[in-house]
Amino acid sequence: VVPVMLKALTYDEKRGACSVGSNVRDAACYVCWAFARAYEPAELIPFISHISSALVIAAVFDRDVNCRRAASAAFQENVGRQGTFPHGIDILTAADYFAVGNRVNCYLTISVYIAGFPEYTQPMIDHLVNMKINHWDSVIRELATKALHNITPQAPEYMANVVLPRLLPLSVGSDLHTRHGAILACAEITHALCKLARENNRSVTYYFSEKSLEGLKQIHQEVCSQHKSVCTLIEKLSLSKMPFRGDPIIGGWQWLINDSLRHLTLVSSAARQYIKECAVSALAALCNEFYTNERGEADPALQDELVTQYVSELQNAEEMIRCGFSRALGALPRFLLKGRLQQVLEGLKRVTIISPEDVSFAESRRDALIAIAKVCQTVGVKGDGSQQEYVCRDNVDQIYATLLTGVTDYTTDSRGDVGGWVREAAMSSLMEVTLLLVQNEAELINATICKQIMCWLAQQSAEKIDKFRAHAGSVFLTLLHFDHPPVPHIPHREELERIFPRWEKETLNWNAASEAFPRITQLLGLPAYQYHVLLGLSVSVGGLTETTLRYSAQSLFDYMKKIQSEPGALEGFCGTLLRVFEDNLRNDRVSVPLLTMLDQMLANGCFDMFTEQDNHPFPVKLFTLCKEEIRRSKDIRKLRSSIGVFCGLIQFQGDMREKVFFQLFLLLCHPFPIIRKTTASQLYEMLLTYGDVGDPAIVEQAMAILSDTNW
Repeated sequence: VVPVMLKALTYDEKRGACSVGSNVRDAACYVCWAFARAYEPAELIPFISHISSALVIAAVFDRDVNCRRAASAAFQENVGRQGTFPHGIDILTAADYFAVGNRVNCYLTISVYIAGFPEYTQPMIDHLVNMKINHWDSVIRELATKALHNITPQAPEYMANVVLPRLLPLSVGSDLHTRHGAILACAEITHALCKLARENNRSVTYYFSEKSLEGLKQIHQEVCSQHKSVCTLIEKLSLSKMPFRGDPIIGGWQWLINDSLRHLTLVSSAARQYIKECAVSALAALCNEFYTNERGEADPALQDELVTQYVSELQNAEEMIRCGFSRALGALPRFLLKGRLQQVLEGLKRVTIISPEDVSFAESRRDALIAIAKVCQTVGVKGDGSQQEYVCRDNVDQIYATLLTGVTDYTTDSRGDVGGWVREAAMSSLMEVTLLLVQNEAELINATICKQIMCWLAQQSAEKIDKFRAHAGSVFLTLLHFDHPPVPHIPHREELERIFPRWEKETLNWNAASEAFPRITQLLGLPAYQYHVLLGLSVSVGGLTETTLRYSAQSLFDYMKKIQSEPGALEGFCGTLLRVFEDNLRNDRVSVPLLTMLDQMLANGCFDMFTEQDNHPFPVKLFTLCKEEIRRSKDIRKLRSSIGVFCGLIQFQGDMREKVFFQLFLLLCHPFPIIRKTTASQLYEMLLTYGDVGDPAIVEQAMAILSDTNW
């Protein structure tokens, strides 16, 4: 029975898109559990080492949590009843029922502890090499290779002399899964062995034979299609400081990294990000290790070729190629950027500019903004330094201008608000660059730029999409409460710190509209923020999401109620509101929800203070803007929203009433039936509400026409 049971504990077979075997492995664990109850300890002595190792392997390395827990329970039963499993109590303490529930923890932490007991070290390594690096699930393959990295210090000689020679042929084999796992395993084991050698003051090649070194160099020539795993190998060999400086293999590795960045379009979106990250990490490690001379400087010819090539690829017609090379430029070390900083920044800036040909290239704009922040962090800050080498007085305004442009990206396509990716990256990059300057030379941040940053963040914090609102709020509070040293020139700092106390920085849930909007609307009382917050609120109050609409509208109405007794504050608010409308005429992203918000505000009596004044400039200007907004429009939502605004304007006194009625009568004759019907319905309700707009008999006759006609 025991040989069959041991085989069943590792049985796993893929059929179609899923695997079978978990029920078999679970049943095998039950058999092991039953053995502990059925036999005396002396009867199981010949099989103890096999059963204990198999159960430990299943408890730590099985893909399914129910099997890991079943193996842990069987191991516990054997330890309790038999008492013959090596180091049973110690292992049970580390790998109990709850501990094995987390797969990553099992592979990367618990396995290392158990491998420290010599009885289990080699069986665990052999299992990973024989069963897991070729597993059908890529997540298991990657976890297995990382586990091998962590376990290597427990058996370095075995890894170098047995495991690595076994993996090298597999890394150039025909099976895709095995090849992927073997390449990653070679990378991780090599890195671990070199690190161990350096810790023991030995040469990095101490554990490697000449054959092994040649085998590692040959991998990329045999399997160039396996981009992500070979890029990981390049990264690990570079970090291991292998003695390949000046070797032709370096040129091959550079070609492979570039090839990976050029072929991102050919893979699925899920794999794209992973390959890009692997290639960029490999590039950074390769450059740091092999592209410097003894003085830590770059070869001018190599630097010129690499930077010029990468910058030229930023204008490629393929979006994914732009993405890859943007991130690659962001990963270049300082010695390669020295003397070329302006060329790199200009190239990345061009990627962020929206043109008719690449309006949908939101991902490339996002990656360029991320790269700009990375480049700034790499080169550092020196106020009076050269703009070719540092972030300095000559280029800081250009950097900020590029990043601030990203916050205004509201591009939409079939995927939705793709501009949100750009805005999110721009906000993160603004924070990183600002904190970099603050901690080095804060005087480079002028008051105008700081005001722009905080105002744009406040606007994003008032908008409708929870994810981006939360990110903006987090960045806003980070800059506000940063004190090593504080960010200079933040407008209304004291008032902001009262609205957003420091102790709430981590607890305030910006994702929850019920928490975010009551706070952010308080910024309407601060002149520097009023315009941008009102612009953000317009989109939320006039939006379609019920929760966002409810809490944003209620917060706005609460603020309006508070300033009803302050004529100056109300006049200032109305002036800002008209400016928002005027600046966004025919911009449907803002103007349509703004009309809806105005309809609600008029219905809620937010402007009652002006209703008794003849020809007050606010309703006159508002009428003119609404009329201009809907001129020649065929947008039904916009037209219906404007009807509510026109009906709300009837409550104001003066000559404008006649113009408003005339506009409503035109809408009663609109070509669209839904507009005629909506106008008639809302006009009827308006006449019921404001019965004093004309002679009672005429009003009654008009209401009869409105109600009796089939509009």
